[in-house]
Amino acid sequence: QVQLVESGGGLVQAGGSLRLSCAVAGLSFSRYNMGWFRQAPGKERDFVSAMFWSGGTTYYADFVKGRFTISRDNAKNTMYLQMNSLKPEDTAVYYCAVDSNNVRSRKDYRYWGHGTQVTVSS
Repeated sequence: QVQLVESGGGLVQAGGSLRLSCAVAGLSFSRYNMGWFRQAPGKERDFVSAMFWSGGTTYYADFVKGRFTISRDNAKNTMYLQMNSLKPEDTAVYYCAVDSNNVRSRKDYRYWGHGTQVTVSS
């Protein structure tokens, strides 16, 4: 059974930083593309960032470019999202996802975590 468990969310002031982690179990993590998405109340789940299985190619939504960094540690079966210069509009539930050929599309991912809340106060 494949499981994805996010951690690292919380409450932070604007301008602060958080590092999200996503521990993956039940599959050969190093073979799969991965991504991060977020969903604010009343809004759709939006693409945030993605990384190919090889780690050589990354993608970012325009609203996080220069502030967020995606990474992975295949030895630990874990992916990360370093979030700096956080803004109140970054407040959302953040989800990790694995196994997609269209890494920017939420509809294409096969496995999802349950999400971690990030709240940025002004």
